[in-house]
Amino acid sequence: MMHMTLYWGIKVTLLFDSWKTDSWFSYLLSLLACFLFSAFYQYLEDRRIRFKAIAVSNPPQQPPSVNAPLLTPKRRASSAKFATALLFGISSAIGYLLMLAIMSFNGGVFLAIVLGLTVGYVLFRSGDEEVVVLDNPCACA
Repeated sequence: MMHMTLYWGIKVTLLFDSWKTDSWFSYLLSLLACFLFSAFYQYLEDRRIRFKAIAVSNPPQQPPSVNAPLLTPKRRASSAKFATALLFGISSAIGYLLMLAIMSFNGGVFLAIVLGLTVGYVLFRSGDEEVVVLDNPCACA
């Protein structure tokens, strides 16, 4: 039976029919997995933001263009932009999986994911503001 309200209990099905918990050990292992995936999500977001900063600060070299407003030069995709796009896709997939795990409506899963996101933010992303300020010197207020 699928719960439609927040409940507390060790019997939960996460994401797949084969991922069911029926004991304290399997429940706590699942909560640890949710916590680690949440922290890893924040790590990937940090890497993506840093790769994006590298891609913006080091644009690919382009040959001098002719002054023709309707003709735009073709841009080559740099490895930093490719890495940024790849990390965005992986990070989005993990984010949606975390959202679906929360939709199990289990209180422990909810707390594990929120705590994992919080700890991951503190560990990996609390310095993001410095990256933005360093990349944009006009952002100083």
